[in-house]
Amino acid sequence: MNLPQRIKEMSETVLDPADREVSILKEEQARELEKEGLGTVRTIYLGAMKLGICPYRYIRNRDVISISEQIVLAESCVAVVGSGGLGGHVILHLARSGIGCLKVVDHDSFDETNLNRQALSEPSVLAKSKSSIAAQRVCAVNPAVDVLPFSQKINPDNAAEILGDSDVVVDALDNISDRFVIEKTAGDLNIPLVHGAIAGFGGQMMTILPGDKGLQQLYGKKPPGEKDPFSPEAILGVPALTPALIATFQAMEVVKILLKRGSIFRNKMMHVDLETGTLNVFRF
Repeated sequence: MNLPQRIKEMSETVLDPADREVSILKEEQARELEKEGLGTVRTIYLGAMKLGICPYRYIRNRDVISISEQIVLAESCVAVVGSGGLGGHVILHLARSGIGCLKVVDHDSFDETNLNRQALSEPSVLAKSKSSIAAQRVCAVNPAVDVLPFSQKINPDNAAEILGDSDVVVDALDNISDRFVIEKTAGDLNIPLVHGAIAGFGGQMMTILPGDKGLQQLYGKKPPGEKDPFSPEAILGVPALTPALIATFQAMEVVKILLKRGSIFRNKMMHVDLETGTLNVFRF
């Protein structure tokens, strides 16, 4: 029996929160089809959406993200470089949003100082690979997302191989020199880059398209060394609230780029100060 026929047989009709009838496929039904060898949860959800059947987990998306747009997200691949303070939140947001494939790039392991702010950290994962734990958490949150973990430090020699075939790259790094590496590689590969940085109760975000001056407008032409003891993050630290907010803006920027909706922060930087409750946009 083919997949479309089985999906139709397994689907059911429910009322959404606005009392509208919706054809849905529940996760337990998708997993049963997976056991029958008809595909992965991701391909089964894609098959359902192409039949106009909404995966039940996305039923509350329907009025802001249509099924056709949900298909676009499910067919997309996003590379998140860094899975710590910013990256952990970005990864979870994108997984719940239904991005089909996530590349998680981080050579580091969790330590106790990460527990104050990193969404993927908890005492049980200390000393474990951040990228591997990210893959486990994503699979637990949304089995319809394929995760490719890269437990290696990104550099000019491996960046193109790692970031290639991505639709968007997210900069969730904590040092400027590596940011320049992924910006150059993303530009060479013709991939949009969503930059984010945080320090204390402040954070910034902007989108860099291939050919844009991008980070040069923020940091100058020559980046500082990898370890900068006088960086704002080193001096001010990072409380839990700041990465959660900036990561949300980054994840939304990814969704806007993929769906070609709204206005992205290109050639302008959004800066937020949580302590004063202000948001400013600086245009270049």
